[in-house]
Amino acid sequence: MIPNKPLYIPVGNEVSVFRVAFQQKLAIMLKGPTGVGKTRLVEAMAYELGRPLVTIACHEDLTAADLVGRYLLKGQETVWEDGPLTRGVREGAIVYLDEVVEARSDTIVILHPLADHRRVLQIDRIGEEIPAAPGFQLVVSYNPGYQSVLKDMKVSTRQRMVSIQLGFPPPDIEVAILQQETGIDRKIAEDLVKLAQATRQLVEPGLHEGASTRTLVSTARLINGGLAPRDAARAALVEPLSDDATVTRGLLAMVETYL
Repeated sequence: MIPNKPLYIPVGNEVSVFRVAFQQKLAIMLKGPTGVGKTRLVEAMAYELGRPLVTIACHEDLTAADLVGRYLLKGQETVWEDGPLTRGVREGAIVYLDEVVEARSDTIVILHPLADHRRVLQIDRIGEEIPAAPGFQLVVSYNPGYQSVLKDMKVSTRQRMVSIQLGFPPPDIEVAILQQETGIDRKIAEDLVKLAQATRQLVEPGLHEGASTRTLVSTARLINGGLAPRDAARAALVEPLSDDATVTRGLLAMVETYL
């Protein structure tokens, strides 16, 4: 269980949709750019709903065995050990697969019986079909802007889920997030948000997305730690966004304009 209530300020009706989807036992797909609060929303809802949270960071080497479990040699015995997905199904947890399309397609397929009306996890290696315990919720996330045709989510997977689209918060909410997360001065918070909005308008080779709310929080924390605002913005905002020298120069010029 998450011990303390995470800070999450709703931008739209995402909390209501999540809550009703949980009640109706529907899987959820969170879509949106990096750093806009997808993970924080899941954490906040796990706290509100009183459910354990199992988070799985997906990557191209993630196998079905990594999720469901495998046989391990312990002493002189071969024993089965549940993976994180299996444990979550048995415990009635919220299982969150972050950036799910980064996983191999044959891995994603095992989610299908969990995401539809069956709500079961089929483990062929042990010949077991595990029904989801009460309170189980499957949540996946991905960033459509980063996906190629080869890594897009299949229609057969998407149509098993309720979709929640998340974007960058409006300026007043983003300022409030910065202040509540870091205690930064309001004027600096407003300037950081204006800077972030300016970067989000750029469409440049070498710049996939503008500054996220997460990068603004990191920048504000560096400022609170004693760094000059421009130095903090370079370290936490500019350099993580791009390695392209031309793009970096343009971003630094924006920093000098807004900070």
